[in-house]
Amino acid sequence: MEKGKTGTVFNSTMIILILAIIVGVIAPDALENGTAAAKTFITNRFGWYYLIVVSIFVIVCLYFIISPYGKIKLGKPDDKPDYSLPTWFAMLFSAGMGIGLVFWGAAEPVYHYATNSPTVTEETNEAILEAMRFTYFHWGVHAWGIYAIIAICLAYFKFRKDAPGMISATLSPIMKTDGALGKTIDVLAVTATVSGIATTLGFGAVQINGGLSFLTGVPNTFWMQFAIIAIVTFLFLISASTGLNKGIKILSNVNMLLAVLLFVFMLVLGPTLFSLNLFTDTIGKYVQTLPSMSFRIAPLEKEAREWIDSWTIFYWAWWIAWSPFVGTFIARVSKGRTLREFTAGVLLVPSLVGFLWFSVFGGASILLESEGTAAISEMAAEEALFGVFENFPFGTVMSIIATTLIATFFITSADSATFVLGMQTSHGSLNPETSVKFIWGIMLSATAVILLYSGGLQALENTMIVAAFPFSIITLFMIYALFKALKEEKSYFKKPPKRADKRA
Repeated sequence: MEKGKTGTVFNSTMIILILAIIVGVIAPDALENGTAAAKTFITNRFGWYYLIVVSIFVIVCLYFIISPYGKIKLGKPDDKPDYSLPTWFAMLFSAGMGIGLVFWGAAEPVYHYATNSPTVTEETNEAILEAMRFTYFHWGVHAWGIYAIIAICLAYFKFRKDAPGMISATLSPIMKTDGALGKTIDVLAVTATVSGIATTLGFGAVQINGGLSFLTGVPNTFWMQFAIIAIVTFLFLISASTGLNKGIKILSNVNMLLAVLLFVFMLVLGPTLFSLNLFTDTIGKYVQTLPSMSFRIAPLEKEAREWIDSWTIFYWAWWIAWSPFVGTFIARVSKGRTLREFTAGVLLVPSLVGFLWFSVFGGASILLESEGTAAISEMAAEEALFGVFENFPFGTVMSIIATTLIATFFITSADSATFVLGMQTSHGSLNPETSVKFIWGIMLSATAVILLYSGGLQALENTMIVAAFPFSIITLFMIYALFKALKEEKSYFKKPPKRADKRA
């Protein structure tokens, strides 16, 4: 297959990122203050918008599962899936939120329980249930609905309509996208992608540092995180050179094996019955209250609104910024699946796995906190998981597995990201140049380092929320264009002719 060539999108995005990196090096305070001001403006003025737009994404996904459109294949009628279901789930899950689940698995539930409950008094039985319910909310069908929408649009137009695998190409039914407007849209998509990926890589580096600090006593500093990013960059560039069907596929399966091993360790050695009971009770509350949580903006309660801005709006922006990358990658590995099979698989299976994960690791951290055994909520987020392990048998073994898992998730995410960014800046090529992937790998790592240097995790979060806003608007137009194209698929909805009566 001919390799794609770079052009205006690649050059324009590079200029933007290089300028941002220069500002971050020369004036880190200015970068942090600028992104903080923009983030505050967006969350204060458009928090309502984030809640509505993400809910729309979920509703559209649910509609595809039950509607006649679900029979349409993401590809030609005779196309078959390239990957088995287990490998497919492993690849989309590793790219989707692997590092995030490990980073927040023990931390988020216990923080909601002990320090900042969304709706009830902290450190009560009600706070335990609320902590799990809202954690599910942040990591459940809303997150995967955002990913699924982008992936559906890209896969449909790429594999069924033979369009370039670009964000702009999905808008072709409603506008001309081969000129300046289309390139601007692709530049915005790539910029949002870089900010989302850099944020996640920053989280990964910080938590690897936290794990090493817990295990070996190495200092938890920016320069140690810089060294971690440098080492991991070298490793994922090696993987990137091997292609999609080798490096990423192998690493995704390794990730799932390590994640299952860690999960089983914690389930068996931790508070098994408590975790399973907590999962059973809170999954029902999540389903029952999903509509009200989806639109909760608390206009009359200042503290509640601040909580929503800090948690829910942050997560919705994170998923939106991350979605061009995850959506492109999931689209690339989902050729041949029907719209119904794809949407149900992407929306429901990873969500359920995430709920189980939080029930086991978050349940353990809450139980330790509520019984006074350990003050997990007082630890830094990157150390909370290791603080939980310290209180159970084979804690050191689990810490080693967790640190290894974070590193492999880090490598897989970065490797997948170089592939996706190569596609998006090489006119949608399914086989981007290795040199282009290398350049993107270095730029991703440099962006993560500069954002950590200029303001730590807060700078990462601010940048992501700002970048997500314009891309969310593009996504709404993508949905409109998709439905316009789907209406032309009349052959899929014609009833088969009745058989002639063979009776004499």
